[in-house]
Amino acid sequence: MAGLTTGAIADIIEGRQPEGPCLQVLSMKKIPSGEQERYRLLVSDGQWSSSFAMLATQLNELVSSGQVSNNCIFKMNRYICNTVQESKKILIILDLDVIKSGEEVGRKVGEPVNYDPAKNKGGANRQGPTEQRERTLPPSVTGGNAQRNPLAQRNPPNIGASPARTPSGGSVHPIASLTPYQNRWTICARVTNKSAIRTWSNSRGEGKLFSMDLLDESGEIRATAFNEQLDKFYDMMELNKVFFITGGTLKTANKQYSNLNNDYELTLNKMTEITPCHEDTAIPSMQYSFVPLNQLDQVSKDSVVDIIGVCKEALELSTVTQRTTGRELKKRDLQVIDDTKHEVRVTLWGTNAENFDGSLQPVLAIKGAKVSDFNGVSLSLLSSSSFQVNPDIMEAHKLKGWFDNGGCTSDTVNLSNQRSGGASGGMGNVYKTFGEAKLENLGGRSGDQADYYSVKASLVLIRKENCLYPACPSASCNKKVVDLNNGMYRCEKCNQEYDNFEWRLMVSANLADISDNQWVTMFQDQAEAVLGVSAQELGGMRDNNNDAFQNVFADATFKSFNFRMRVKMETYNDESRLKNTVVQCTPIVPKEYNRRLITEIKQMAGQA
Repeated sequence: MAGLTTGAIADIIEGRQPEGPCLQVLSMKKIPSGEQERYRLLVSDGQWSSSFAMLATQLNELVSSGQVSNNCIFKMNRYICNTVQESKKILIILDLDVIKSGEEVGRKVGEPVNYDPAKNKGGANRQGPTEQRERTLPPSVTGGNAQRNPLAQRNPPNIGASPARTPSGGSVHPIASLTPYQNRWTICARVTNKSAIRTWSNSRGEGKLFSMDLLDESGEIRATAFNEQLDKFYDMMELNKVFFITGGTLKTANKQYSNLNNDYELTLNKMTEITPCHEDTAIPSMQYSFVPLNQLDQVSKDSVVDIIGVCKEALELSTVTQRTTGRELKKRDLQVIDDTKHEVRVTLWGTNAENFDGSLQPVLAIKGAKVSDFNGVSLSLLSSSSFQVNPDIMEAHKLKGWFDNGGCTSDTVNLSNQRSGGASGGMGNVYKTFGEAKLENLGGRSGDQADYYSVKASLVLIRKENCLYPACPSASCNKKVVDLNNGMYRCEKCNQEYDNFEWRLMVSANLADISDNQWVTMFQDQAEAVLGVSAQELGGMRDNNNDAFQNVFADATFKSFNFRMRVKMETYNDESRLKNTVVQCTPIVPKEYNRRLITEIKQMAGQA
């Protein structure tokens, strides 16, 4: 019947799993479901029809592109059918190929009737096994593969889905079918990410929580446990293990804390039951939707993306101070490259930064990295992010093969620290001399765009006059305050008076390298790194110990650092001038410096 697998719907609803059945879409309906659209389908096999079919959200692009439309015929490569209510089955379509478009078919095939298990059970027109009933497709409709996401992990075609029954004999529900309106359900899911225990304290009390990401073949969901449930389940929920989870509170997901592709999130409660699953399942270890690195510059700021790439370089572990809390954080920057010949800076934090070893240049699959547009495009892992080192997936093997067979020496575009506004040619990690920067007229372009480059230089002269100013003590203000000569200081920006202030640095210095010299401006963090003392300490020296104050500047003179420069043409009082600002200052690490010199020598000799 036009290539349809007659009787397939009856087989699926009765619990059998025909392989690769071909069905027709009779109609589609968009389901209002928060931020993520969902589509409910009325499907037919020519004999029977069912309106309880749902398209997995990762296939929504096939609807928006018009490939999945009314009357089209498709082949189901992967699907799950589970009982949602006592007599209601729902079919989740996870992967499909469009065999014939709706325009080509142009009509409903056959006269299908709705299959009701209570009325039609055993009444299907059986013609032998489903495999024998499936008709051979005409040559004119073969080879019509739909455009799918080639980067999504797929299970081997002949491996079974998640267990169809719970330990107590009930039905397993797909995660994609969960809604707040269901009373009792059980899912079988893998723990793909597990957070550390976090605590809070506010006016309503104090407590603790942890969250985890759960995955099955239909989708994923964030689950959170508080207090008593944390004590009960935290040690049990091991990463990458599979569990049966029954009951919990479902609510609309807070996208501020969850980047998963699900409109709902789960809270474990006192009715929740969790049992380890010891059966072999086809649940993937992680579900990715990779974005190639050459497309990151098209992604909006603060978006969350999945990427895969080779760790080309891992920088040394460093410490930064969080401005809002004053807490010290460990971080490590990586340069990650993929076969689009683009690379991007990725920042790891905390224990991930401390434990990461990039010496063997492993492949990283990162889920849920946040996109930043500061000085180009860069990525940072969040507390909800996760990553795998050398994952056993097709994309990782392909990428490692490319890298080992010449990709490691390819000319690449560095998306991080490049010219503002998306100008071509990443420059933030490109080292230049001052002479080269002036010769190339960096920063000399009209408009609001700035150029960035790095330089190894020495401090020749530091102007001590006016290097300190009294600033507003409120967080993130930093504006200069006015001394009212009565023990109070006024901030015009905040329109408030304070009984104290904070010293802040704005230093003008002359830097020199082998080619030339350049006057630059350094602000708080960079100036403190150069001088080796904090602004508060330096302010106290200026007021109480002038010799110590002078010695700080004398000791800093002629020391060398790696400076990351921002160069921009600015206009003041109708006069244009080039302003050079130090945006980052780091000590020279001999090992890294020598590695860079060797690379540059090889490039000049044509060996790289």
